[in-house]
Amino acid sequence: MTSTTTEPRPTRGLEKVVGSAAEAVADIGDGASLAVGGFGLSGNPMALIEALLAQGAKDLSVVSNNCGVDDWGLGLLLGAGRLAKMTASYVGENKGFERQFLSGELEVELTPQGTLAEKLRAGGSGIAAFFTTTGVGTQVAEGGLPQRYDGAGGVAKASPVKEVRSFSLGGQSGEYVLEEAIATDFSLVHAWKGDRYGNLVFNKAARNFNPLAAMAGRVCIAQVEELVEPGQIGPDEVHLPGIYVHRLVHVGTGTEKRIEKRTVRSEGMS
Repeated sequence: MTSTTTEPRPTRGLEKVVGSAAEAVADIGDGASLAVGGFGLSGNPMALIEALLAQGAKDLSVVSNNCGVDDWGLGLLLGAGRLAKMTASYVGENKGFERQFLSGELEVELTPQGTLAEKLRAGGSGIAAFFTTTGVGTQVAEGGLPQRYDGAGGVAKASPVKEVRSFSLGGQSGEYVLEEAIATDFSLVHAWKGDRYGNLVFNKAARNFNPLAAMAGRVCIAQVEELVEPGQIGPDEVHLPGIYVHRLVHVGTGTEKRIEKRTVRSEGMS
């Protein structure tokens, strides 16, 4: 994915901490591409999303597992009309998303979840493309999935046909579809703990797409609940090394956390 962008701002030595979320996202311009962490509403970098909403950047191309809900997560940017394209695996919790997609306002590239994760990981690892069995024999490989509607019920843009090749793996031959990696201008992620050098630790389910999104961004911006000094996170505890992180914002432990649906056991059930 391409767009106008800037080089990472220099830091003082290995120091990555900036003063506020607003400062951290100030240079994200119109038309930028973003990889954003989170799974459902778990691990959403809300302080950074809200700062970007206030900052005003528009025509953004966003890659994330999903687009939040109408009033939370990436749904805030969507509702404000700031998104031009969304690459995601699941979009079923957002009514505004459905309206914008069907009206032709929003381009959507639906990608199988494991494939999306690997596309982000590959982009952060310098791997331009890879072959996978996921999607072979479907419109994922054969093309024709609507990506943009014309507003009158017709398809203005459809997904392309992808290369399919046969390989032998582990003594079994099969067909594999070529998937290109994803690298973005910026990435926005949420972590439980980070040190000033950008080494990050993710908590439970928030260790979902956050490390992969962080890897894919040429400029990675991370918000952390707990900020510690270098050396206070053991080497074996680091989930994402600071080499991937360019800016760090301390948001504290009082950040609001939501879930899409709360299910509780009925009284009397064993």
